Order: sequence, then structure tokens, then C-alpha cells
Amino acid sequence: MSLTSKLFRLYLDHRMRCIDHFRRHPHEVQAEQLEKRLREGRNTAFGREYGLQRVRTAEEFAAAVPAFDYEAFKPYVERMLSGEHDVTTRGRVPFYARSSGTTSDRSKYVPITRQSILWNHTLGMRDVVALYLDNCPHSKLLSGKTLTFGGTCAPEGKNIVGDLSGILLHETARWGQPLRAPRTETALIADIDHKFSRIAEECSTQSIRAFAGVPSWNLELMRRVLEYTGKEHLLQVWPDLELFLYGGMEFAPYRSAYAQLIPSPDMHYLQTYNASEGFFAAADDLSRDDMLLMLDYGTYYEFREGDCIVPLEGVEVGKTYAMLITSNNGLWRYEIGDTVTFTSTDPYRIRFAGRTRQFINVFGEELVVENADKALVEACRRTGAEVTEYSVAPRYMTIEQSGAHEWFVEFDREPDDLEHFAEELDRALRAANSDYEAKRRSTIERQQLTVVEQGFFRRWLRERGKNKVPRLVNDRRIADDLIRFMEEREQTTGTNN
Repeated sequence: MSLTSKLFRLYLDHRMRCIDHFRRHPHEVQAEQLEKRLREGRNTAFGREYGLQRVRTAEEFAAAVPAFDYEAFKPYVERMLSGEHDVTTRGRVPFYARSSGTTSDRSKYVPITRQSILWNHTLGMRDVVALYLDNCPHSKLLSGKTLTFGGTCAPEGKNIVGDLSGILLHETARWGQPLRAPRTETALIADIDHKFSRIAEECSTQSIRAFAGVPSWNLELMRRVLEYTGKEHLLQVWPDLELFLYGGMEFAPYRSAYAQLIPSPDMHYLQTYNASEGFFAAADDLSRDDMLLMLDYGTYYEFREGDCIVPLEGVEVGKTYAMLITSNNGLWRYEIGDTVTFTSTDPYRIRFAGRTRQFINVFGEELVVENADKALVEACRRTGAEVTEYSVAPRYMTIEQSGAHEWFVEFDREPDDLEHFAEELDRALRAANSDYEAKRRSTIERQQLTVVEQGFFRRWLRERGKNKVPRLVNDRRIADDLIRFMEEREQTTGTNN
């Protein structure tokens, strides 16, 4: 083991002691996090506006500061983007993670401070390694490299704007390179096909022990590696591969594909929860399917159930909450749009439960129902079609097939040319959502269009005892049931004939 690896392991031992501390004293640690946020926020424009000089307790904080979503918080973001100092956090915020838009915006910009890069996002990734080694003390992980690649980032005025992963690679290149592959310049290549080809060429001969990232992107990359090397599975390329650190979407649909790629009972899969707004949780026990909520990362947590917002000590096991954060990114009581379910309060463990709105994010596209509605209206306008009902589901990526969205559409008036309608719908979706557009250029195909007969959804609702057609569903449950219903009707019709 190299000197770098030995020093890193000593650091990881220190972090395990810190993690054990907040496991045992969660409320005290969260109180400390709130105190730090208040202390740093009092001399900002936001702090003066909401009287943070007078706030000392969690109760006073909740009474003084309203809850925000992106639309409500957006004026502060715009001031920071323009270069204004001391808006919601001290100094100027130089980085912005751009992700899918809200109802009125194609993209939203999440502020990223240097403090959060060091003490939130990268601390989280180091802790993931610490947790894994705590579970697998005989691991040789640090004797090789972890393959990570991300999106891109670029200057926009005086700011750096782009994918969170691109910003993190850009800012941690110098100290992270000894334990990471590929080279930073390769990882930040903008063209996804060129990037995958370069990674396959550069990394196929290295000692890769782990890889990290979004399941769909990594599945596409691993296909490229096998194509480049001519091997049948990844263990023929990297025989010491032992860990996949994943996050960003549900892994269950990809598990069988990864089992084919990596046919080893010793391969481990460790889930993380690292969003643009912050690093929030990671699996601390490989025998469980939930994640430990990380409490000392500069984030103070609150949780909303209906109209009631409670601090961490107010949550209950089994309940699902929308998550609000006050963080070292300069976000205050900010509802990030995710929901979580608590599986334990000793220690605090969660499962990601979904979004507060209908959405699909199987491939990292973060398509929300407002995007789909807007795109459908535009496609109908351009083709003369009229749609009565629709429902959208992911078509999962496999070893042989790329992923896509499957649209079940009931027309009141069909377009003259379904292919033209499909093209216009795809164009409108890409215009409505920058993340969807990026994935269409990289990992997913154009939507699959399944046209159903008039009255189909009405009959389905009646037969299934439902009263509303789900528009966007982040799994195949509704889609597979719609297909079954079609098959049942075909069998009934055939029998009657």
C-alpha cells in the first residue's frame, strides 16, 4: 500500500470516530450545525432580512424564517449569480450546479460554496469509503483506483456552472487524482461518446477496484469497455473489482444487468444520496437497504409532513417526509423536492422515497410532470393532434438495449403522421428540460410511443378502481399493468369473436 493510501486510511479511522459520535448524539450534533449556520448567516443580507441576530433556538428559527422552494428562493440565487457578495452566505458564491428546471424555468441553479465542496460533498465521498472499509476490513480497495466520471462545467461570466459531478472533479483534481481514474481532463470531456472511448482506452489496463456514479451512465460506459477490450464481462478486464458506489436513481431495475457484467458474489453495491443541494446519506451496513443520515456535514435538517414541519427529533419511523435543509451552500429552510422515509431513529436511517411532484429520474433526466405537459401541448400544436390521456414510464436499460421513456397516449384526434408527432414531442421535451436533453445526447433513446384506443384509460380506471391516470411514474408498475390490461382486452375480444 502506498504512503498516500496509508495516510488516507488513518484519516478514515478518524472519520469513523466522528460518525460514531453523531450516531450516538444526533440531536446535539444537529443543534451545533444550526448554531454554525446562524452564526455565519447573521452578517448576510438574508440574515438581516429575517433577523437572525435575534435567533438562538430551533423554535425561534422556525418562527423567523419561512420555508422556501426554488421559486421562492430564486431571487436570492439571481443576486448571487450576478456577483453580489454576502447574499445568503458570506462572500461570493462561485459555483452553481445546473439541474432540471421548475414550472417556469428550463434549468435551476443551485449555489455551491467552496465550504460545501470541502465539508459536505467531498467529505461525504470520503466517508463512503470509510463506511465500506468498516464493513469490509480486509478490502484491498485502497491498493487500486476508483473509476469516476461526471458531467461537465464551464465558466459563465465569473461563475463556474454545470453538473455537480463536473464541478467536484474540477475542484478536487489535484488531491483526488492518486486514488482516482481516469485523468481529470478525460473525465471532463464534454462529448459523451468521445469521453467513453477515452476512458475505455485509458482505464482498461489500470488496476480498477471500484467505480462510482449513476447506474445508467456507468452501464453504458461498461458496455463500451467490454466492446473496446473484447471481453465477456468486467472481471476479465478488472479482476480485483469489488465495489460500485451508486446514487441518483433506483438501482433495482439495473441489478440483473450488473450481475451479468460482474458475475461475482464478492461484488458489493453501496448506495449514496448526493444531490446538487448536498450530500445527505450513505449506506453504513451492507446487509441493509437503507442509508445513514449524515449529520455533521454543515446541514441542519427539517422534515415536512403535510403542513407540519419538524426538526430531526420530531420524525417517526415509517413516515415519509419532504426534506428541508439549511446548509453551508447558503440555502435556508430550503425544500429540495425529495421525500424520504425513516427506517430507524437510533441511528437515523432513511430510504429515498421519491419527489414531491410526479417525475421520472431513472436515467438522471429529472423529468417532471410540468415538462411533460408543456411538451405534449407543443407537439399537439405542431401536428394538429389532440390528446385525451397519457401516462409515461421508464423503459429500463439492459445489456442489449438503451433506455428510453415509454409514452402510453390516447388521442382524441390522431396526428396524420405518428412519426412526425414523436419527433415533435421529443424536440419539445428536450427544449423543456436541460437534463433530459443531455441524457438524450448520451444515454437514452427517443421516447417509445404506444397508442391506445379511445376510451382505454377510462375503462382501465374503472376496472382498477382508480380515479386519476398517473402522468409520470418512476417505475414500471403502472406501465406493466396498462400492458396487461391491453392483453386482457385483446383476449376478451378474441373470445367474443
